[in-house]
Amino acid sequence: MEFRVLYYFLTVAREGNITKAAKILHITQPTLSRQMMQLEYELGVKLFARSNHSVSLTEEGMFLKRRAQELVSLAERTRQEFQSRAEDISGEIVIGSGEFLSNSLFAQVMSRFHQRHPLVRYRIYSGNADNIRDQIEQGLIDFGIVLEPVDIRKYDFLTLPVTEEWGILVREDSRLAEKEVICPQDLAGEPLVAGAGEEARSRFRQWMGECYDPEQILVTGNLLYNEAMMVESGMGSAFAMRLNCDYRGLRLIPLQPAMESRTVLIWKKDQVFSQAVGEFLRFVREDLAEKREFP
Repeated sequence: MEFRVLYYFLTVAREGNITKAAKILHITQPTLSRQMMQLEYELGVKLFARSNHSVSLTEEGMFLKRRAQELVSLAERTRQEFQSRAEDISGEIVIGSGEFLSNSLFAQVMSRFHQRHPLVRYRIYSGNADNIRDQIEQGLIDFGIVLEPVDIRKYDFLTLPVTEEWGILVREDSRLAEKEVICPQDLAGEPLVAGAGEEARSRFRQWMGECYDPEQILVTGNLLYNEAMMVESGMGSAFAMRLNCDYRGLRLIPLQPAMESRTVLIWKKDQVFSQAVGEFLRFVREDLAEKREFP
């Protein structure tokens, strides 16, 4: 039994789909199917229950998954121990994120990690929660920063110690600009700009309650800068979160009742990390544990 085949097995078990796993592993689907059948033949057990579009683990498959995770983790630790120094860690870490106040905190964590491991490089992918989860599922990014809640069946996560505040972004010459807070009734008949993601739309519908009218939404978008430009041009007022930035001629007014959210760092369950990604996750855990609340 080869470590390569065990890694293939863990990828199939994680994805629940041979075709998707083959794409992540950069091998053909027939090759991966053949490897899994040979593994079953070698062990003399059936590891997968197969259907038209997915596979699930049998009881024997679950047992092998636990053992394979232990073996792969041991092999990875052994490889790391043979490397000269932890400071020589290199590689790329890919992070997907929406636009949040917590990005400032996370950038500080990345900076402290970079001081310790200067050879590591980073790639940031900007998008909404749906895009980011898709990228994680495809193995294209390592971590995502998204709003709670989290599907704990698919992801492990760390809650970031930052409170995100929602409001309505309006022009300073708007009839709403003089208000200290905005209630759902205040938006009656107001043209609106809303986020394109289902989570943002769902939060807005819940807050609006009986006052919600989908006909009021003239524009949807997934980046606050673009939405702010729509507000500035007079297309409507935007349902948005407060960020560490100001837009000329615009004002973000808090909601009443207030709406707050938390963001989380997510990664796929049972993911086998590269050395750089694994070390980064360990560092983030320790760093956040020392700073329970972000000023």
